[in-house]
Amino acid sequence: MEQELDPSLPCSQRLLSAILAMEPSECLISHARECGGGSITEQVQQFIWHHCLSSPGDFHVPYLKNFLKKLIAQIEFDHGYVLDSLYELYALYMTSCKDDSLEKGDARVSKIISFLFPDGCSELQSCPHSRVLVFPLQCSRNMLEGGTGCSIWKPGLFLSEFILSHPELFSNKTCFEVGSGVGLIGLCLAHVKASKVILSDGDLSTLVNMKFNLEMNHLNVEAGMRQRNNDQNMVKCLYLPWESASVSQLQDIRADVVLGADVIYDPVYQPHLVRVLAILLNPMNSEFCRQHASCKGISPNIKHENCEHNHEHAIDISHSRFKASHDDDSYSQPKETPVAYISYVIRNIETFNYFMSLGRQAHLDIVDLTDSLKPLNLLCYMQSYNQASVRLLRITGNNKNG
Repeated sequence: MEQELDPSLPCSQRLLSAILAMEPSECLISHARECGGGSITEQVQQFIWHHCLSSPGDFHVPYLKNFLKKLIAQIEFDHGYVLDSLYELYALYMTSCKDDSLEKGDARVSKIISFLFPDGCSELQSCPHSRVLVFPLQCSRNMLEGGTGCSIWKPGLFLSEFILSHPELFSNKTCFEVGSGVGLIGLCLAHVKASKVILSDGDLSTLVNMKFNLEMNHLNVEAGMRQRNNDQNMVKCLYLPWESASVSQLQDIRADVVLGADVIYDPVYQPHLVRVLAILLNPMNSEFCRQHASCKGISPNIKHENCEHNHEHAIDISHSRFKASHDDDSYSQPKETPVAYISYVIRNIETFNYFMSLGRQAHLDIVDLTDSLKPLNLLCYMQSYNQASVRLLRITGNNKNG
């Protein structure tokens, strides 16, 4: 009998984390090969069986069925030996889980996102003793089911890595997120001990799912802003559509740090988003806030059916208030100055340029931090996520105006 694969080995952690996160089967097979030194050995199969398949629990059965099918096919193709237990489980899935079951029942699944801290991170405030931080999340099976706010998007993963890599920017701060989705960023903020975490969304079903995820991760949820609660495990959740958010609502938040992941993809909502950011980042300037109390007269005229990254007509980022950052101190702000961090993927350059134009009109200072303040690669097992595809902006208000 071969010695069991050590679960603490980095390759074992990557394989297990990929399965828990419901990564594509090709990704899992790649990690399985790495664990077996190039082949999917009996030892690796035993590891998969004991840690993932013998007690499937909350795993999505159609997902496991598809993975087992491809795993067995790959081992047979390589002329390897397949464990009887894998054959038996796949036969059970074949008889009890029909293909059309994917179209029935709840559109939500449970995933576990694992942040794997590399060697040398033990002094980092956010790094647990095990160097593995896990968050179970209920989310949509795909972006077409359950609403986009219940999906896990790449900019959200990036911003979560950023928070865990730079906890000093968020600990002991009041942190407010616009468009909080599944709540992963809020969980990371609570982990790095932000003094107050306030999450928001303009979709009620997303808000319900977010609260479920927070409570599943042992955080207490408070709706509204009226109560003053110093409980470190308390997270406030607000129903806050950008288009109807009032100046007084936004000023009452009093955020030190504002966060947003993948919030600039839709030009229809960008004027409202920029107005919200302008008020949050200029909370003490009452005249400025009155000037930005509404978005009347602003309407987008952006074609967004073409998602090609055509940079021919991109805004020249060397001018106006948008500038690339290349020095270590560029992100340092006085404690009393609110700052926003926005992660995004450019799907349509015209949409991005429109956001930049609105930001200039609102006198926001926007700095590209992508190259100067990279997060640690804590999701190295995810082949569906490419950290390099995501950009990061730091946005501050211009308190000299008004």
